[in-house]
Amino acid sequence: MTLSQLVLRSMKKNIKHYYLYFFALIFSVTLYFSFITLQYNPSVENISGSVKVAASLKTAQYLLLFIVVFFVLYANHLFMRRRSKEIGLYQLIGMSKGLVTRLIALENVILWSGAIAIGVGVGFLTSRLFTMILLRILEKEALVSISFSIQAFQMTLFVFAILLIIVLIQTSFMIRRTSLLSLFNASKDADTRVKRFSAFQMFLGFIGLVSIVYGYYLSTKLFEGDSASVNILFIRMMLILGATIGGTFFVFRFSVAFLMNIIRKQKRGRLSIVDVLSLTPIMHRMKGNAKSLTLITVLSAIALAILSLSYISYYSASATAQRSVPYDFILFNDQGQSFTERLHEEKIEYKQVDFSLLSAKHDMSELLENELPEGMMIDPKSTETIIMKHSEVHKVMPNFKLKEGEGYLVGYSGMLAEFMPFQVNKPVHIMTSSGEVTVQIKKLDEEPLISYRATYSSPALVVTDELFELLANDPVVQKQTVWTNQTGIDLVDRTKIKEVQSLYEETTNDGSFEFVNVEGHKEVVSLDSQESFRQSNLEVFGLVIFITGFLGLAFLMTTGSILYFKQMTEAEEERASYTILRKIGFSKKDLMKGIYMKQLFNFGVPLVIGLAHSYFAVKSGWMFFGTELVAPLLITMSIYVVLYSAFAFLSIGYYKRVVNESL
Repeated sequence: MTLSQLVLRSMKKNIKHYYLYFFALIFSVTLYFSFITLQYNPSVENISGSVKVAASLKTAQYLLLFIVVFFVLYANHLFMRRRSKEIGLYQLIGMSKGLVTRLIALENVILWSGAIAIGVGVGFLTSRLFTMILLRILEKEALVSISFSIQAFQMTLFVFAILLIIVLIQTSFMIRRTSLLSLFNASKDADTRVKRFSAFQMFLGFIGLVSIVYGYYLSTKLFEGDSASVNILFIRMMLILGATIGGTFFVFRFSVAFLMNIIRKQKRGRLSIVDVLSLTPIMHRMKGNAKSLTLITVLSAIALAILSLSYISYYSASATAQRSVPYDFILFNDQGQSFTERLHEEKIEYKQVDFSLLSAKHDMSELLENELPEGMMIDPKSTETIIMKHSEVHKVMPNFKLKEGEGYLVGYSGMLAEFMPFQVNKPVHIMTSSGEVTVQIKKLDEEPLISYRATYSSPALVVTDELFELLANDPVVQKQTVWTNQTGIDLVDRTKIKEVQSLYEETTNDGSFEFVNVEGHKEVVSLDSQESFRQSNLEVFGLVIFITGFLGLAFLMTTGSILYFKQMTEAEEERASYTILRKIGFSKKDLMKGIYMKQLFNFGVPLVIGLAHSYFAVKSGWMFFGTELVAPLLITMSIYVVLYSAFAFLSIGYYKRVVNESL
């Protein structure tokens, strides 16, 4: 019999092993080829100049490549482990290790060639779908055509050819360095019979739980501390990572097996069939599964955290635009009259809000609840802010009145509120030419009224009309004031926003406004409308959410598939046990109860811990990415749980088939 005939017969006999590995290869090729094809799609290339899609996709390509390499190498490891006895038999009947290596190598070449062909075909079909999703997220209108990219095909072929060589080297190394006895016992290496737990192992299990709780607690205090410096922030982040990852490993390695052992001992030898098929396998395999379950949990947490933060940014695009540009269109320093004149000419209805503005330095140190961390580039004793007249603000915020010597802050929200928590009924000292003027802060309001170009995302101070007029005549305040007034324009009919946007750009030279800086020099600032600011956010955050969503899908499929592959392997290894249990009288229903419990642990525990990790990670820094936490987080986690659960149901389905075939 020739080597090629032996290869074909071997592949035919081992089809149940090959299809799992074959699927992993097809999935990897499909993901990679469709993502690379996306970069060369004409519809995407047309917008790459404005949102830098090409550069971002190029960066994401390397991250995807890392995921694919990890997944393929891990799948190959599981595949070779399942065939370890077969490889041992080949050597037992007299085949040399070199011949066995050539046999496996030829099988791999055939498998990979077929997987690349099918994966490229499927990737070609799905690439159009991904392109349409990207354009929809970016709110771009373009006709998406189907075109086969030669560049993407060549790149995919090159990458997977290199990966095939690595796999062949990995396989050859395993065959040549592994003894014959080890090949026959490879499937049992993960099993460790736990008879007795030492006090030290109990202590490590307890430390694992405490470490996770400590990491969660530290994440809630990440930016707090009266004397914390910026350098300590990095140390805290490293402590959180170390505590949660190390704690997760200890939980899987010691805590779980310890708890299972306690439950088993409490039954005093009276184990039910559910206990035999759930508690015992979990406890005995935990030593070998601890690393993989920890890896899956951490990867799930990372993927969920990145997806959640990205979706928070995208979800908050409109709210961020409204906070940064409070009105549809904003005019400064009595400029832009031609814009309002054109609105009258076109008979476009709008509402106009005018504010007089001053700029002054003030001492806000007494407002702070805590001292600012060292290293922050903010001096609370000398901070410049916008000052507004109460009578003008009262027209849009009529629910608050001021007495002499009182004031309040508007636009106090976002990161500033997180890093610099203020207190009410505390004074602010405005610096003037004749000394400090004290204003008692009576209220902190989130609603912004002034463009971020004037406030630099800081809150504005509202004072009484009398104090405003007094400050307006002060030479120090006059010198510091570069924005003297703001006019806000809100359209009555927002369906005309695109038409009015064109008028705004035409009459204001694309939103350009002149001002005289504190040194007396003229400068020009470009000011976006609220809609153009929102579109800019969508382009940036939309691209981010697409890339992270794609990579998150790859993470999800990778971790879910790894768990599924491991459960398939365990099901095959336990097939003989199911046969014995069926022969002594246990029904399929009895066996499946234990299997359900086992799958609930194998899939549920990593998912729950991963969700908890991602929640505390997102909660500690979500304010950097947007204005809304709850809705984006719940949506992201719900979708992830649904997709992740699909692998659990696939595993249960496979176990059902094994149980049915066991008698």
